[in-house]
Amino acid sequence: MTNPAQQETREGLWPDEPGDRGPRRPRRGSGVFGVRRFAGNGRGEESMVPEAEFTSYYGRPIVKPAPWSDEIPAYLFVGGLAAGSSLLAAGADLADLPGLRRQSRWTALGSIGLATYFLVADLGRPERFLNMLRMVKLTSPMSVGSWILAGYGPLAGVAAVAELAGPVEEVLPQTLKPAARLLGRAGRPAGLGAAFFAPPLAAYTAVLLGNTATPAWHSAYKELPMVFAGSAAAAAAGAAMIAAPHEQAWPAGRLAVGGALWELGSAQVMEHSMGLSAELLHEGEAGRWWTASKALTLGGAALSLVAGRRGKPAAAVAGAALLAGSVCTRFAIFRAGIASAKDPKYTVVPQRARLDRGERTLG
Repeated sequence: MTNPAQQETREGLWPDEPGDRGPRRPRRGSGVFGVRRFAGNGRGEESMVPEAEFTSYYGRPIVKPAPWSDEIPAYLFVGGLAAGSSLLAAGADLADLPGLRRQSRWTALGSIGLATYFLVADLGRPERFLNMLRMVKLTSPMSVGSWILAGYGPLAGVAAVAELAGPVEEVLPQTLKPAARLLGRAGRPAGLGAAFFAPPLAAYTAVLLGNTATPAWHSAYKELPMVFAGSAAAAAAGAAMIAAPHEQAWPAGRLAVGGALWELGSAQVMEHSMGLSAELLHEGEAGRWWTASKALTLGGAALSLVAGRRGKPAAAVAGAALLAGSVCTRFAIFRAGIASAKDPKYTVVPQRARLDRGERTLG
């Protein structure tokens, strides 16, 4: 007859003392509940305990979804449009293309005005934005972004208003004409200053999203600024192809192709680096926005290649497609982030994968 202590030892439990029938402690090397697990060790035995499935309590979100409404993706779009338009306006100014310069400056001013409106609408009170200017914190994307906006806005405004200096000077009395001429001369330095702030303006919102704990945004923090920068360039080029004189819009056509290819290439790399969260860009509401974004951006870029020969109508259609594609990009990223925060799977599974990789490395 088998000794009970030997039988328990054979099952993976050791008695605390010989002959003791009290509490048992798991045998060293044993798995959950004292049952040894050999799965994956090359011996061929099957695990007696199934792999644990981790989730949150009652399936509730682990990460609190951002309490943002549609004003935020709209803000992301018009902020990028303003940045791209300022860069295009500076290039048009240096290339002596007044029609393209004028349109781009006014587009930049109107876009940054809308961006301010959307931001204040989400904050609730204008003074909350002013409160963010009370300090400078280089480690905070929100603080840095606030100062970028504060520096860019006045310069973009002066550059746009300077376009009125010539017509206004003709109707002003002689004593006020010098002031109008001074305003006209301030247009170029103000426009170049706005162009200096344009790249960080286009990318800082992506850095801000990537700095949050939202799984989809955080997993894309490396490539998301490049996606937003390419989208901003494509959108600005699209607006110029619609509103600028056709004979001066050829730089916009080149920028449209370059910005679209940069955006699509960066987006492809981003999807590979996002891991599990990338599936949100191919399903549900975010997936529909993302599919539309790629189709419109690629179609607008292709049409812009022939728009110069086809005339203004083709250029306007290409520009509209690029603008719509940029809007869809922002809404797709926004919707994917909110969806990833609501589903605990996108928080737990990547953490479990990182833990497993760390255990294999230590092993």
